[in-house]
Amino acid sequence: MQTISDMLIQIKNAQAAGRDRLVVPFSKMRWEVARVLQEAGFVQELDKKKKKARKAEHNWIELKLDTNNGRLPITGVRILSKPSRRWYVKSSELRPVVSGFGIAILSTPRGIMTGKEARKQNLGGELIAEVW
Repeated sequence: MQTISDMLIQIKNAQAAGRDRLVVPFSKMRWEVARVLQEAGFVQELDKKKKKARKAEHNWIELKLDTNNGRLPITGVRILSKPSRRWYVKSSELRPVVSGFGIAILSTPRGIMTGKEARKQNLGGELIAEVW
């Protein structure tokens, strides 16, 4: 979960600095969290790239950030599930984030999804973070 929290903070800082792109190392978990952020409107596009670094190729995720075309910038992130303390919730315990303006990111048995999707499907899971 530490890498997910690092990625979320990097996205928040890049948007606050006015950058239009961000590149983070690839993992399946990061890709799914980025996909959820794209569906929620916090990220414009995402793409998987290969880069050479010291005689080896590594996969990277390129996130295109755009705050000018009606996309929402990330103004706050709350990391809830940490390596020292995992936070599991039932579907009935899921509440709106910042009066419905934010999203909760969950890891469920059916994959990474928002709190709203998990409530619709009556799924619980590990509450990773809240983003608004």
